[in-house]
Amino acid sequence: MLVAGAALLAARMDHFAATDISGQVRVVDGDSLALGKRRLRLKGIDAPELAQRCRKDGFDYGCGTESASYLRGLIGGAEVVCKGEGTDRYGRDLVRCRAGDVDLNAAMVRSGHAIAFGDYTLAEAEARSERAGLWAGDFETPKQWRTVHGGLDEDLHAGLSALTAFLRRLFGV
Repeated sequence: MLVAGAALLAARMDHFAATDISGQVRVVDGDSLALGKRRLRLKGIDAPELAQRCRKDGFDYGCGTESASYLRGLIGGAEVVCKGEGTDRYGRDLVRCRAGDVDLNAAMVRSGHAIAFGDYTLAEAEARSERAGLWAGDFETPKQWRTVHGGLDEDLHAGLSALTAFLRRLFGV
């Protein structure tokens, strides 16, 4: 019975993964988009909050606004195409998105404008080794920053991502 329930759950999660969301989006911050009233959260990454400041070359800078600006530049005027993978506890769609040929989630981490958050660890290792973006200076992780300054707790969606991946591997879905 438990196995059947887990298989059904994995199949339902696969249904969410097939959800296509596309259109002209507005960048909310370095890991969040808006499509009309719909809120989209780039899955597997965590970018600095808009008000977050970091340090590079002895100076503070607005790494949160820089991250959002970089994401805007990646998108340009292109239509964004996303694959939904469920929702988080805040009602945002968890998505992996592309603008043309650019994988937005991976590009944000690879450029050092976001950190890996459950996925994209290779891209983060490359950014770290090249001291790209955030890795060129000192910063608090977005999670650490939110703990001190407030903001949404992203841990829940990371845990669910790991559970979803485990169930898919287990049941070959």
